[in-house]
Amino acid sequence: MSILAQDDDYLMSASVEPFKGGGTMKYLCLVYVEEKILNAMSRNERVAVSDESMAYCATLQNQGQLIAASPLHPVETATTVRVRDGKTTTTDGPFAETKEQLGGYLLIDVRDLNDAVRIASKFPAAQFGSIEVRPLKEGGCA
Repeated sequence: MSILAQDDDYLMSASVEPFKGGGTMKYLCLVYVEEKILNAMSRNERVAVSDESMAYCATLQNQGQLIAASPLHPVETATTVRVRDGKTTTTDGPFAETKEQLGGYLLIDVRDLNDAVRIASKFPAAQFGSIEVRPLKEGGCA
């Protein structure tokens, strides 16, 4: 199964129950930030953003919308794994050089894309980074 789903992969037959949890759908919110922006913040500013993020996650958890969330270690701690012709290779760092780096994620369970976008827009990092919102294709493994 491919990691990247095609548009028509989301179409389900009537015999398959598309959503679980009473008509909700799971979305992965990928939080992208420029690490240099975070590194330029004072310690107090970083703590304030972290505290605000934790409080927002607690609110989502209390509302039954948050499944999981976590920040990631800095991009220089990443290892990229590739298998070509049966040979595994690893490379220090991310696969691609980009301006923004994946800094964390939220896995949410909400009614629809509008709710997911609303939640993403209120996440503190959206003020200086970006949040990519993608529906989960349940019932598979990558």
